[in-house]
This record gives sequence, structure tokens and C-alpha cells, in this order.
Amino acid sequence: MELEVNGRSVATYVVEEPRPYLHPMRTLGGVVVTDVEPEDHKWHMGLSLAVQDVNGTNLWGGRTYVRGQGYTWLDDHGTMTHEGFDHADAGRIVQRLTWRDKDGKPLLHELRTITASAVDSASWALELKWALTAPERVVFGSPTTNGREWGAGYGGCFLRIAPGPSPVVTAGSLTGEDEVNGSDDPSLEWRSPEFRLHMTSGPRWFVRTSMYPGVCAAWAFDQVMVIEAGDTWEGAFRLVVSDVSS
Repeated sequence: MELEVNGRSVATYVVEEPRPYLHPMRTLGGVVVTDVEPEDHKWHMGLSLAVQDVNGTNLWGGRTYVRGQGYTWLDDHGTMTHEGFDHADAGRIVQRLTWRDKDGKPLLHELRTITASAVDSASWALELKWALTAPERVVFGSPTTNGREWGAGYGGCFLRIAPGPSPVVTAGSLTGEDEVNGSDDPSLEWRSPEFRLHMTSGPRWFVRTSMYPGVCAAWAFDQVMVIEAGDTWEGAFRLVVSDVSS
């Protein structure tokens, strides 16, 4: 499913299990800014919602971090299933999904809205909104909340960025992975030689530039997040994708 801005294809939305994702995402000039199933982490897929621990279910992929054991392969992987589209065209997608545990039991019901729009001659914006409703109490966790060292608090809205020369990443006055990882600044900027990414979300940022290129708007960075039974939590991630003049 293609998203377009001013008649140009800027992103492909792939609806498949274990979760839907956006890839490739491109600048208006055609530069690809995302990566999918890279050799270092085969479960990284473009831009997607992905969480390591949802009531004990791994909806991130790969090994699960277990307190006292470290990363362990477990039979705990869930899926996000497509339940239908309420709207779908080149500029806007409204989708219903269910987050399920390994046995298919619903953990969350999601209403997802994805929009693409022009910003200026060199930039376009993607906005990903979610409304997550919990039929029963849901607790989100991360490797850090499960006992790994501070800073490994990934899980939420994750963007695996295309490989390339060393980027410059900033959030407010903070610069570089060591400073930006864990920042609660509402916005983050990623600058590479061919493209620039400006992101707005929260509550904290998980950032990698050295091990691999990726950014996550982390929902449970260093403390769990809870949605009580019957409640709905709404959030959003906005990404402005820009070409860089040579």
C-alpha cells in the first residue's frame, strides 16, 4: 500500500504478521531512509510499533530479556493482526488491529492512523497515531525495566534507519548517542549526508548510532507503563523527512 505526496511515492505500508511496518520510506528526491530485516537484527522492520514486553508477550522480535538470565529465546512471541481498514488512500490510512499473545488471546485493540503530507519543496511529514484499548490491564516493559542496565529501554514506535556514514543526532542541547539516549526532549533530529529526519514524540528516546542506526520513541524506557482495563491510551509520532542539498 503506497503513500504519496504531490504524486510521488514516499512510503510503502506492508500489512503482514508479526506486525505491519512502513518500508521503504523515501525522501521526495527518492533517497531511502529506512532499513528492513538487517543482518544484525532481522526483526527490525522499517518504522513500526514494537514492544519487548506486553504482559509477558514479546511483540518486538528476537530474544527476550529475562531478569537474571539475560537475552533468552522463548516461546513468547505475539502478533499484531489486521482487522480491517476504515479508510485507505494515498494520503491517509485508518486501520484496526489486535495485539495478541502467542496463543492468539487479545492483549490490545488498536485504531491506527497514518497520514503523509507535504511540508515544503524538500520535505514531507508522516504522522503515525495510535489509540490502544486494553480489554484487561496491560503492563508495558522493556529490557531495562526487566533488569538490564539503564539505557536499554527500547520498545514503542521504532524506526530502523538506512545504513550510511556516521550521523549527527541531537535533542535540544544534547548531541550524540550517549547524551541523547534516554532524553525526554519532545523532539529529536537525525542528520545524515543525504537526508535529515526530525521526529516528535515521547515520552523518552532510545537511540543507537554505533551498534546500528535506529531511534525509538520509548514507552517504558526505565519504568513500566500501564493501561488499565477498559482504558484507551492515545499517542502519536511525527516524522519530517527532508532531502539535503549537496
